[in-house]
Amino acid sequence: MSSSTAAGQERKAPGRPRNAQADETILDAVLGLLSDGQSAAAISIEAVAAKAGVGKATIYRRWPNKDALLIDAVRSMKGPLPEPAGISVRDDLIALIKANRTPRAQRYSKVTACLLPDLYRDTELARMYHAFVEPRREVTRQVLRRGIATGELRPDLDVELTQLMLSAPGMMQSMLRLTTVPEDQFAENLVDAVLRGAAAR
Repeated sequence: MSSSTAAGQERKAPGRPRNAQADETILDAVLGLLSDGQSAAAISIEAVAAKAGVGKATIYRRWPNKDALLIDAVRSMKGPLPEPAGISVRDDLIALIKANRTPRAQRYSKVTACLLPDLYRDTELARMYHAFVEPRREVTRQVLRRGIATGELRPDLDVELTQLMLSAPGMMQSMLRLTTVPEDQFAENLVDAVLRGAAAR
């Protein structure tokens, strides 16, 4: 993937206003192809145009190439950053995990699973993906750091490892369904399991 891709820049023909609905339809078509199991490398502008019900010219007026389109599609998976209520570390961690277990989030975890081979092979795509998810990882880190400061969590807690312990099981469960824990209990059970080792004594 070319590092010169200007995915975040406004892309439109001079004098032609962007159509937000068309943008959303095109990006959703990309995510649909990925969630159907197609690799990023296999997806073509022609396939996206056909699934979105638009012409190729409509896509090229908005994105200069497939790389830019893929980057914007991945970016569109994520909504606004969650804002923890700050009541307790346990409650905030449960809320953050539940935010990643909504039907929308579950669909996008399937997209992420399909992207894994491309993220492994394509260093630029991986870099862009990490840039998208890092702010969300930082929200969890902030909750953990606050818990250390308030005495809810151990002062010697490894924040980075604990953040990973909280995030990885949700992804694995979404992709592989390795546990029979009911979905409505998953977040609470996961947080309580981690806090058994992370909580202050």
